[in-house]
Amino acid sequence: MGVGAENTEAVSKLSASDAGDKEETGLVRAHAVKTELEPTDTAHEDRGTWGRRLEFVLASVGYAVGLGNVWRFPYLCYRSGGGAFLIPYVIMLFLCGIPLLLMEFAIGQYTRLGPVLTLAKICPLLKGVGLATVVISFILCTYYNVLMTWALYYLFNSFGTPLPWQSCNNTWNLVSNCSTGFPGNATHLCPAWGALQRTGVTSLVCPLPLQPYLLEMTDGIEQMGELRWELFGLLVLAWIIVYLCIFKGVKSTGKVVYFTATFPYFILFTLLINNVQLPGANDGILYFLMPNWGKLLEVQVWVNAAAQIFNSIGIAFGSMISMASYNKFNNNIIRDTLIVALANSATSILAGFVIFSAIGYMAHVHHLPVDNIATDGPGLVFVVYPEIFSTLPVSQLWASLFFLMLLCLGLDSQFAMVEVAVTCLMDCVGPKLLKVLKHKELVVLAVCTIGFLLGIPHITQGGIYVFQLMDHYTAVVSLMFLAFFEVLAVCWIFVRRIACMVERMLGKPPNAFFQICWLVVSPLLVLCILISSIVQYTPARYGKTYTYPAWAEVLGWFISLLSIVWIPLGALHELCTSKGKLLHVSSTVSYIAHTCTTHAHCDIDRHVVSSGARWSVLLHVQ
Repeated sequence: MGVGAENTEAVSKLSASDAGDKEETGLVRAHAVKTELEPTDTAHEDRGTWGRRLEFVLASVGYAVGLGNVWRFPYLCYRSGGGAFLIPYVIMLFLCGIPLLLMEFAIGQYTRLGPVLTLAKICPLLKGVGLATVVISFILCTYYNVLMTWALYYLFNSFGTPLPWQSCNNTWNLVSNCSTGFPGNATHLCPAWGALQRTGVTSLVCPLPLQPYLLEMTDGIEQMGELRWELFGLLVLAWIIVYLCIFKGVKSTGKVVYFTATFPYFILFTLLINNVQLPGANDGILYFLMPNWGKLLEVQVWVNAAAQIFNSIGIAFGSMISMASYNKFNNNIIRDTLIVALANSATSILAGFVIFSAIGYMAHVHHLPVDNIATDGPGLVFVVYPEIFSTLPVSQLWASLFFLMLLCLGLDSQFAMVEVAVTCLMDCVGPKLLKVLKHKELVVLAVCTIGFLLGIPHITQGGIYVFQLMDHYTAVVSLMFLAFFEVLAVCWIFVRRIACMVERMLGKPPNAFFQICWLVVSPLLVLCILISSIVQYTPARYGKTYTYPAWAEVLGWFISLLSIVWIPLGALHELCTSKGKLLHVSSTVSYIAHTCTTHAHCDIDRHVVSSGARWSVLLHVQ
């Protein structure tokens, strides 16, 4: 039941089906519901679809495979037991990642709606979860594109000879600040090492592509400093690229992903072939994979594995639901789920070999332990790796290819997050918006413009502190709450309907493995992650030394609540406006759940499904 819905009753009788149908007896009362949130036939006809199934697969793989695969997974793997970590990682992939990804694909493809209307129809009491996923995706895309700005900055600085971070002979270097980044090694000078130490990285040589930013960074978030105009221009360029790739919806995005989703693999394999031949590469790879079996006894390692799967695939961001909503009704989502999930995990492992083979080489060059150089987060790809390229032959080629790869990895994820906001607007208030803006392209432009304006604080001298604060309270704190409530709404309240949705789309129900995971395993794993996140909560920090002031912590929680607050607000609104049962499910699928197993009554609902008004009937089984 939607906002402002007016109920009209229509009663129909259904007799028991076959002798084998023992569930269906009695009467079913059907209530036709007309609501503003309900998609019309015209809306479904005008809604775009992927040109080919491959476009949807590439877009989904591109979204799942992002910068976290390069800078997060390798570090997490070696820190959590090396090769032994792959055991809980693979287990969590099959028990949590694949079933939940199939769940989001199923509800998106069946409803042909974005996350807001989909969750509102599936479980009105938790309809706020859908809006919360849109809000968190949009907040994330406002600062995620800053990473694309950094990638562009590095890319444009990778064509000079020599690379600008190879020496201190630059106009912006302060000779008095030059020092060594390695203990006991004074042969490599690095400007502004004090600023770099505040990032928590203690093993750098001369990472100058980020140096102009870090050299002028302020002492804390209390001092925002001046706007970095070179980054401002690149932020504009980054948003222009995003707009040009998505302004036509899936028609344009589907073509762009042929390059952006495949090019990173070409670079990763090229880097791997080069890196494994470098001296010391074997030490880095062994350090990455060396099993520490004792780590398997630590609960946190298993939680880390589940959280990595969850965050990497992108569950609870709404993006997978949105992309699946542009599929054809009978697309084989089980096959696509396996392709996307396995490709994502394989890419993470591949990136681990690439990264640690290079780190092993750096350890060999500077006669240091591998763990002195290994780090995670932006410092790995924006600081450590640029220094590695300075030691390789044809360094300009390797540097430019690497940062172009980062740009592609980030853009695919950015496309999907912006598309969530656009899909939400078009599904909910599309006709009203089009009366004002006339064309969908202008709606996309408005979303990109707002995202650009909200990203400006990140490119000031103190912007790195804002970036870290938002990333902590959005991608860590908020996501766990949203994930739990989404799984609660879909897996525990709607679980029988998911199986029937898949059966209607593919002609056969999902196997028992998926149904058990939806009902028991996956929800419990998400609950464990949420509890662990709460118990082990730590305030945001920048590096190892800087702690945020109290007002910044309050600001961080406010940012987090911008998405979480819609869950209780949606529930409160439903309780105040709904006249039905507390946990009723307002969808035709409620009826299908009782009839689909026999196939005898499926024809009754077929006209509803084909007309695009499959959500127009509210059923109460007496």
